[in-house]
Amino acid sequence: MNSAASISIAALVGLLSGTHASIWGMYKDALHEGFGLGRFGRSMIIGAACAVLIESWLLLPMDDAGALVLLFGLTYAAERGIVEVWKTFVRDEDQAKYFIPMAFSIRGRPVEHRGIRLAAGAAYVVVVALCLETIGLLDRTGPPDIFTILLAGLAVGLIVAVGGGWKDAPKEGFDLVKFFRSPLTTVVWALLLSRFTDSTLLIAVGSIGFERATAETYKTFFFPSRPRGKFSGKPVTHPEMLRRRIYFVPVYLTIWVLVIALGALALRVPAARLAGAGL
Repeated sequence: MNSAASISIAALVGLLSGTHASIWGMYKDALHEGFGLGRFGRSMIIGAACAVLIESWLLLPMDDAGALVLLFGLTYAAERGIVEVWKTFVRDEDQAKYFIPMAFSIRGRPVEHRGIRLAAGAAYVVVVALCLETIGLLDRTGPPDIFTILLAGLAVGLIVAVGGGWKDAPKEGFDLVKFFRSPLTTVVWALLLSRFTDSTLLIAVGSIGFERATAETYKTFFFPSRPRGKFSGKPVTHPEMLRRRIYFVPVYLTIWVLVIALGALALRVPAARLAGAGL
């Protein structure tokens, strides 16, 4: 497959990944914020751009089902990382509309000083990058064994759990089950993704993406009447979205079906391993 075709397929995968994130974000937020085309399309654009950059770097075989599933997870992680860092540390927004502040907070109180937020954001990005770099060093020892896969999944899951706990616990209290939900999910996804690549780093990052997709699907569509934590106790200001949001559900489910079908196909048909692709 030539590079133009690979990039085009990667852009489509990224678009689907971003659309998936946009839909669950809109499904509950729109009841309190209304529907904004720019806000909805943000994740779609970032997802497509991230996928193109990732494919340009890794050169994953876009004619392989396992590589497509892996790229979906990698893109999801990258898009979520970019958006959440921007919302938490960079964006200036009135936090009064939230029950749980979305901006960087200490003990549930938003930090108003922009310089402090930016410094905290830079420190956070560096710490996460160092953690991923450490995981990436494991690739130098060869294909990961089961213990390495489990450890990588657990490590990135704890990163997600600590970040979520820092934000949510001051307002909702510490929930042990909720805290360990992310590490458990990333471990399961790490085991699955290890069937598609021999890179511990790609397994770890892809697991973050699929953890986010899984957790948000569970929270959003298994409990549709329960407001997202950040809007807990806040009034529904756009009740018309209760009806309009339903139109997006078939698209959301279709994306999940495509990803699951590709994963099932990749597990049935032995594919070329993606060991150290582009690294």
